[in-house]
Amino acid sequence: MLEDIIQKQGYYLFDGAFGTYYASIYEDDAPCELANIYHPDRVKKIHQQYFEAGCHAIKTNTFSANDQNLDVSTQEIHTILQQGYLLAKEVSDEFHGEVFADIGPLAQQKDRSLFDQYQEIVDIFLSLGAKNFLFETFYNDDELKHLCSYIKKKCPDSYIITSFALSADGYTRQGISGEKLLQSMDACVDVDAIGMNCICGPMHLDRILQGSSVKKHRISIMPNSGYPTILHNRTFFRDNRSYYADEMKQIVGHGATIIGGCCGTTPEYIKAIKKALEENQEIKELQKSPNIDQGIAGKDEDAFHQKIKRGEKIIAVEFDPPSNCDITKFMENAQYLKAAGVDAITIADCPVARARADSSLLASKLHRELHMNVIPHMTCRDRNINATKALLYGLSIEGVHNVLVVTGDPIPAEDRKQIKGVFNFNSQLLAGFIHDLNQTTFAQPFLICAALNVNATNFKAELEKAKHKEAQGVSAFMTQPVLSKQALDNLLYAKQELKGKIFGGIIPIVSHRNAVYMNNEISGIDVDDEIIQLYEGKNRQEASALAVKISCAIVDHIKDIIDGYYLITPFNRVEIIEQIVSYIQQQI
Repeated sequence: MLEDIIQKQGYYLFDGAFGTYYASIYEDDAPCELANIYHPDRVKKIHQQYFEAGCHAIKTNTFSANDQNLDVSTQEIHTILQQGYLLAKEVSDEFHGEVFADIGPLAQQKDRSLFDQYQEIVDIFLSLGAKNFLFETFYNDDELKHLCSYIKKKCPDSYIITSFALSADGYTRQGISGEKLLQSMDACVDVDAIGMNCICGPMHLDRILQGSSVKKHRISIMPNSGYPTILHNRTFFRDNRSYYADEMKQIVGHGATIIGGCCGTTPEYIKAIKKALEENQEIKELQKSPNIDQGIAGKDEDAFHQKIKRGEKIIAVEFDPPSNCDITKFMENAQYLKAAGVDAITIADCPVARARADSSLLASKLHRELHMNVIPHMTCRDRNINATKALLYGLSIEGVHNVLVVTGDPIPAEDRKQIKGVFNFNSQLLAGFIHDLNQTTFAQPFLICAALNVNATNFKAELEKAKHKEAQGVSAFMTQPVLSKQALDNLLYAKQELKGKIFGGIIPIVSHRNAVYMNNEISGIDVDDEIIQLYEGKNRQEASALAVKISCAIVDHIKDIIDGYYLITPFNRVEIIEQIVSYIQQQI
């Protein structure tokens, strides 16, 4: 039926946003999905209004019907899904339309299979005779191909639409390129249509559509009515239905054949779209405009990057940024290490989730004033995707083209009532986000580094994560300090398994107390008991000499394994680092 309508009319029209429309006409603070149980007449009335407005299909009122979004029992969720489908089917039969089982995104959970959670929802719909499925507002394609294959095997004549929520610049909230997701689904034989919905109004989704190279599938576009206003903790959308209808006419002209509305779009919007398209019976194929973010990436001409690619051993030294505005000592130490021959300075990003001077701003200052290579750490804890992208733009403008991506330490428990971590993405997703920008946006690409914990209890799992990071664009790894035989063995194993460059971590231990503290309180660092015992009874001078001796011995152990050195400065003791750097230079 859907294909027949498209062949005849050139488009297939869905309803608008059930949730925001429901909230605008009913004083009900409960999630709208609960209305399937407690207010079925309201649900049917809204479905009827959308059909009366001229749509060909409605979505079930089940977008958030899962235990991640609704605080109800499993049985109630099943009832909500069942009622949502049956109510929609009753109305669609009356209007000779179609129903699409509406399924929203679920988050990955450590102890639960993501596919199993989706399958449970899908099976309920299939048991009721559902043949049409809409996976909408997704921000990645995790398990989507698997799900589509599962549905097709159960119901070969099903029709499946997958739709992603993209921001105006074409990325999901996890920093994944929308074009990459669309291309991934375009290659999937079990999907019938792919597209975009939510977050943006029609103009921005139209721009993304024009820049897309989807070739094999029908395209679905269901934008928000625009951008909302928050008033008294409630979300409002302005009534711009005439503008919206004109923009949707353009979207159809640019190749979308399945259209509808998302947040803020009422039956009046659907009526306006229907009227605009009926007045323009000849849907013309308009010339596609290039995506403004595409085609400007350049070659990697960074001298530091070229040195790494040539296989020259790099010496990078990590500094903690100052915890106040006095950076005199920080700059002096950086100058001291530059004179010692260090290749790059890496700067931690608010380590242990305590506020310090911004790593990227300090990196820019060092690069600008001391002409040093710098590798600022970038955590996923404190910035959303917009702030991260803005920061990367700033670094690129400043000539800083290296970054070490880390998920970041969690906010201390005592601060969590006042301070919230962001965590739009983890280090893998952040790396993928930067890699996409390297390919589409930055004239000089970033070198993307990541952390590798050679002290991990389950190092095979750590290696698997590292391989996923490589797939997302990471080309170099900075390891945790090597202070045990197990860490050395893991380092060798990593070199055999990974394609990227590996910078072996070395941290000089400056006292017995320091050794015990790191071994017991710092996550990711293990210190052999033999090393700890060596520091017993040593004064400051003796401990410093021992720190250099042990670190140089580690250099000897790892020099034939690694591609460079990653020295971590203890308590700003740059004189110790300088001695180790001098020893390394003799070995290179």
